Amino acid sequence: MAETDTSTRKATLASVAEVAGVSIPTVSKVLNGRDDVAAATRDRVLEVMRTLNYRSAAPRRRTDSVMIDVVVESVTTAYYTEVMDGILECAGGNSAEVVLSAMSLKSVSAAQRVQRMLDAGRHGLLLVTSKWGRSDLLTFQERGIPVVLVDPLNPPGADVVSVGATNWAGGKAATEHLLDLGHQRIAHLGGPPQAECSHDRQHGYMAALLGRGMETRPEYVIPGAFTRAFGIEGLSRLLELPEPPTAVFAANDTIAMGVWEEARRRGLQVPADLSIVGFDGTSFIEEAMPQLTTVEQPLREIGRTAARALLRQIDGQEPDSTRIELATRLLVRESTAPPR
Repeated sequence: MAETDTSTRKATLASVAEVAGVSIPTVSKVLNGRDDVAAATRDRVLEVMRTLNYRSAAPRRRTDSVMIDVVVESVTTAYYTEVMDGILECAGGNSAEVVLSAMSLKSVSAAQRVQRMLDAGRHGLLLVTSKWGRSDLLTFQERGIPVVLVDPLNPPGADVVSVGATNWAGGKAATEHLLDLGHQRIAHLGGPPQAECSHDRQHGYMAALLGRGMETRPEYVIPGAFTRAFGIEGLSRLLELPEPPTAVFAANDTIAMGVWEEARRRGLQVPADLSIVGFDGTSFIEEAMPQLTTVEQPLREIGRTAARALLRQIDGQEPDSTRIELATRLLVRESTAPPR
């Protein structure tokens, strides 16, 4: 067994796991008295706890009801609404209570939030499109709070479970659809440049162009934000080019609606003058006239899958995978047509 200096740092769940040579969920199982841990492993973990003078910050209040925190950046978009529907459906079917918060780390540190969760008897944390970094997530893991992320904006690390969609494949399918219609001047209005899903959708767009022997035109690729305002601004910039695009692949439906709004304001007809493809397949898009061609994410299933993965960890089970991607599909509607 490795020697560890216990005089310079407080023992954590992660340090016990490291010294014992087991995973954090295994240490959690021992703490919770689970019987699916080998006797030799249990003895080794308990010995390390004694050696490191480990003290659990708060015992798990494992009753019939599990309490989980769900932290979101906003609750005003159809994306969040549909993901939350899936989370609540899974939680309700597993006797779990959900506490929704829009609090960010700007107002409270990771360590403070951990302590609040422990004091309140919360069992796990689910982050939706969070900007939290690797060190923030580690703070929760070290105190024994399982974390699952939905579409994280920053790489979470290989040991943190994240759930999303096949963004690369969706971006490729959207662009190939426009190419099949005969478009050659196809622009891409992307999401935040630091977001993994934005990168994947853009790379899918580029892969489709390269697959047809076409070069990516830098002036046609503009990163921004998942907002209607960016869609308006982005199309304005594109229309100022000497050769404006005949089609736009937007990184989400909200951007696409901003593009549509600006096109209409300038007297352009969709799809006769400009074809538009979105991404998400949120329900509010079905109400647009004409209806938007989009790449549909299974948002409710993403929410259900994320909640299930978190509940499994709370129960001390090892995750089946730390990166879960659910399939997207292209929904061809009325906002795309061959160029004039």
